[in-house]
Amino acid sequence: MKTQARVVVVGGGVVGVSTLYHLAKKGWTDVVLVERKELTSGSTWHAAGLLPLFNMSYSVGQVHKYSVKLYRELEDNAEQTAGLKQVGNIRLAMNQDRMDEYHQYAGVAATIGVDVEFLTPDDIKELWPLCQTDGLVGGIVHPEDGYIQPADLTQELARQARKMGAEIYRNTVVNGMYQTPTGEWVVETDKGDITCEHIVSCTGNFARQTGQMVGLDIPVIPVQHQFIVTEPHPDILARHEQGLPEMGVLRESDGSWYLREEAGGLILGIYEHGAPCCYVDGPSADSEYELFQEELDRLEPHIEACINRVPAFGEVGVKEVYNGAICYTPDGNPIIGPAWDLKNFWLNEGHSFGITAAGGAGWQLAEWMVDGAPTVDMLGVEPRRYGDYCSKTYLREKNEEAYANVFVIHYPDEEREGARPLRTAPCYDRLKALGAVFGQKFGWERANWFAPEGVEQKDDWSFRRSKYFEHVGNECRNVAENVGILDMTAFAKCRISGSGAEAWLDNIMANRIPKKTGRVNLCHALNIHGGVRSEFTILRNPDDSFYMVSAGALERFDHDYLKKKLPDDGSVRFDRVTNQIGVLVVAGPKSRELMQRVSDADFSNEAFPWLSSQRIDVGLADCIVARVNFVGELGWEIHHPMEMQNHVFDALMGAGADLGVKPFGIRAMDSLRLEKSYRLVGTELSIEYAAYESGLHRFVHPNKGDFIGRDALLEWKDRGFENTFVTLEVHDTTDADALGNNPIFHDGKAVGRATGGGYGFRLDKSLALGMVRPEFAELGTELEMDILGTMHKVTVIEESPYDPENEKLRA
Repeated sequence: MKTQARVVVVGGGVVGVSTLYHLAKKGWTDVVLVERKELTSGSTWHAAGLLPLFNMSYSVGQVHKYSVKLYRELEDNAEQTAGLKQVGNIRLAMNQDRMDEYHQYAGVAATIGVDVEFLTPDDIKELWPLCQTDGLVGGIVHPEDGYIQPADLTQELARQARKMGAEIYRNTVVNGMYQTPTGEWVVETDKGDITCEHIVSCTGNFARQTGQMVGLDIPVIPVQHQFIVTEPHPDILARHEQGLPEMGVLRESDGSWYLREEAGGLILGIYEHGAPCCYVDGPSADSEYELFQEELDRLEPHIEACINRVPAFGEVGVKEVYNGAICYTPDGNPIIGPAWDLKNFWLNEGHSFGITAAGGAGWQLAEWMVDGAPTVDMLGVEPRRYGDYCSKTYLREKNEEAYANVFVIHYPDEEREGARPLRTAPCYDRLKALGAVFGQKFGWERANWFAPEGVEQKDDWSFRRSKYFEHVGNECRNVAENVGILDMTAFAKCRISGSGAEAWLDNIMANRIPKKTGRVNLCHALNIHGGVRSEFTILRNPDDSFYMVSAGALERFDHDYLKKKLPDDGSVRFDRVTNQIGVLVVAGPKSRELMQRVSDADFSNEAFPWLSSQRIDVGLADCIVARVNFVGELGWEIHHPMEMQNHVFDALMGAGADLGVKPFGIRAMDSLRLEKSYRLVGTELSIEYAAYESGLHRFVHPNKGDFIGRDALLEWKDRGFENTFVTLEVHDTTDADALGNNPIFHDGKAVGRATGGGYGFRLDKSLALGMVRPEFAELGTELEMDILGTMHKVTVIEESPYDPENEKLRA
């Protein structure tokens, strides 16, 4: 066994072996994999091997797409087949909401190049003759979907990795890991130590135990999953004898089951409510090829649903029942990328669809490790999308919830109830009493919208305009006509100080750092390729420290990046202050009058101009007040001591009663920001788009000196851009608006995609933001957009169609 290697991959399931394979393929051949037992002996061996391309996440969709393509290539060149069967995958729909979901997904699929076709009930009967089509309104099929034999796939990836120089050490137990003062990692095994530059954790059911070795609380706990294998059915055997093709994988989402052929019989897999977490504290040391006792009572309603749809399933005996562990995270997506707080420690964990994701996960992780950045926007699977609020008890509740909701309709405005409320701002109860209907981000409760008196305080999810549509509109209009208050306490907040702070920040940000005390700048951190990684609002304090605010959902993602960039000489200090400072936004034409009533400060344009900040008293509270907001009206952000939030809130609400002050929520904010063409990280701003493609020209200053991503951005510009950011008016809408990931067409050919959309109540127009090919970005260009299966004419309009000269912001 080697004593030194560039990378040690820990874990020999399909995910770990794929990671090893892709690192070697990328040119890092000095890589080893350590597996405590035999390859595939954790969860890979008992997986059903399905390859579902369907996923509402852009990140996961890209990962799955690559996997299926890779497995096809491996199968075509393998010495021994891995059993790939691209028999197709049919998803049934029993109601219009489910069809809306499929149409929205089809938009995602079109933007990433995945083939999906819509089916009528008659089409379904033709593809799956044993299926009863009563009660169906339609469905979809992925022709390239299917299944593969997981163990054979793993062995083929291992064989290929070895051919490229990688080594695999089976029956080798990792007892510990630590990082030396020089930054090298040491992996302690029962057969000796291995010193390495990088560690990749692919330990599946053991993820939390692995994390404990290095001080990480990895948000992964497995859940039990059962599937049933039947004896052969004569009708299926007869089809084989007639030379008819194998029927595709069949999924009835409303019954929470999938079905596929297996050796003349059937495999039925079920995602039921009540499936428990397992291995909460990790498997035992001798765990290998382990299954749990089957519990068929939980499955009975789903078995009955399957028999109603496919009577043949009830006509054969049960051959075997598998009940094994599947890893889960709170949102059901894996965690792929760098660990927080540790350099060169990588995570490829939490795979609930591990066979489908393994290829793509290994691919992007290798890109990230070798080249310094992924090539796909990975925010949907980022390990740092979770925070330290994820206790073990939280994970148990959320992971069981995620499992039970695999087949639910995934509405764009869905807000699951498990493990909530958890993190609440002090004004939470006040907002709730005013009608707030909450969602959550990064564990924080945030008011999404407000139910007026007489309206039930309950969400109504939909792909179309929901019951809360009119109430959100009223919130927007009140902000435009009077004054509104928005709780943004969930913002991520930090303070950067020290003698080297300004120069250090200047090297990270593409914009200039504020030079004058009180100045506020919007600054973007690019990645090494010139795409947009993060966005910060930066305020300069009187002591030449910097107060920085960024998206609450990306707190660990942003803060970990900054901390890892800190110089070793101690000249820059990072302090997280998220939990110490609350934020209330006051916006609207009457906001100046309201602020003057609660503070002795001068809020005139001359004394308090746009994009400036001051430290002043609001009521009795000492606050940092900044003249910025994300809704495009005259307004201020009030950053206050958390414990004084209710005092500030009450002062504002009391002083503004005759001004029409009312709270507004996140959904109103999103509508208002669309009318200003304001971008969000993860949609309009992405590592896949050059900063200039996202229209950030006034925030990027290559002439200020070197900064991360500068040269790559200029080289990208010289090569020519493939995308241009546009604002679009969507015509002839009735009950549905763009949601994001809607394909945009010109003469029937895809030329871009919507990144976000909704209704602009101040303009009384349906709007979308998006990326299109540059030749289609001219003002007045007419294109088409698919919204839930209906084609709409869209027109490129001027950026910031509401108050394009920012007269209201500067009023």
